[in-house]
Amino acid sequence: MGEPELPKALGKVIDPGERVLYSVKKKVSLEKPKWLLVTDRRIIYLDEKILGRYDVRALPYQKLERVTVKLGIMSSEFIIEGEESITLKLGWMDKEEARKTINAIKEALNAIAVEPVSISVKKGLTSEEWVLNKPKELVTRTAPISHTAPVQEKKEDPMDRLKKLKELYDMGVISQEEYEEKRKKLLEEI
Repeated sequence: MGEPELPKALGKVIDPGERVLYSVKKKVSLEKPKWLLVTDRRIIYLDEKILGRYDVRALPYQKLERVTVKLGIMSSEFIIEGEESITLKLGWMDKEEARKTINAIKEALNAIAVEPVSISVKKGLTSEEWVLNKPKELVTRTAPISHTAPVQEKKEDPMDRLKKLKELYDMGVISQEEYEEKRKKLLEEI
């Protein structure tokens, strides 16, 4: 896969250091193109308008819950669901673009997820349904893994890890039992 084609408005939307892993462009009749961009941090839907205007909806992977692709004979529907009732529905993708997009999302999630992500496929006579359910984990890696070069894991200072552990406990991400257990292990390393 070469460099993906990207929309002009992306420079105003993308965060510093964020990388686009996959992009899909669809031109509908006389309108400006609509884009679905899979980055190393989130999924971005960008609807370009005339005179430099655009609409953007973005869903960070931490808030992603499910991606469903329904492939029919004549059309496909791409549904991205997230926390807080966030739903992106796209009905304009062709079958191959939809398959490549859901696989790009799976790879991006696997780069930051602690647990591997899987896709289930139901194939009927005239349709297919692909569903990606993000595991119900609450912790992800802090930095996405690069697909271009292997990343050497740095040994983090136990004091820094202790601070992060306390932050997770304070936010309610981990229980008191988990906190105490992990805290004891980290204190042994000091």
